[in-house]
Amino acid sequence: MALAVLTALLAGCGGGDEAELRAWMDDTRKTMRPTTQPVPEPKQFSPYVYEGKALIDPFDSQKMVLAVARQSQARASSSAIKPDLDRRREVLEGYPLDQLRMVGTMRQKGDNAALIDAAGQTFMVKVGNYIGQNFGLVMKISETEVELKEIVQDAAGEWVERPSKLELQEAATRQQGSKR
Repeated sequence: MALAVLTALLAGCGGGDEAELRAWMDDTRKTMRPTTQPVPEPKQFSPYVYEGKALIDPFDSQKMVLAVARQSQARASSSAIKPDLDRRREVLEGYPLDQLRMVGTMRQKGDNAALIDAAGQTFMVKVGNYIGQNFGLVMKISETEVELKEIVQDAAGEWVERPSKLELQEAATRQQGSKR
């Protein structure tokens, strides 16, 4: 019986609210008028007149072909420099150049040879040997320095040559002492 009373109360509440809501909506529709703003006139289009007909056409296919040919020629000339990756690596190529120290020179069969210290061991280097991790080829050995030609990659990934050198450590220490 309580269930029947509750159902009757709920049925009576729902119907009255809906009628009031519909009446309010009808009144609101009568008093509200939609406001529209007029669409602005489109701007007048004036086409651009190209007056550079006597100049070089930037989209000329012949010009594009020449540019591509120049780029490939430049790549071919710069790609002529590359390290020999097939040769057997030498012992001193396992060390970065900043960890190698020139500690002396000696003459052997009329040619200069440099004495290079790497991690406490001394190695003899001649012109034509490789040292350092950047494919450093020994080009010249004097009494105070070893001149190298390293092959490194630039920002574009192309191989380029870079000159470098190792100086005799005793000479560098004496120079610092005389500056003081």
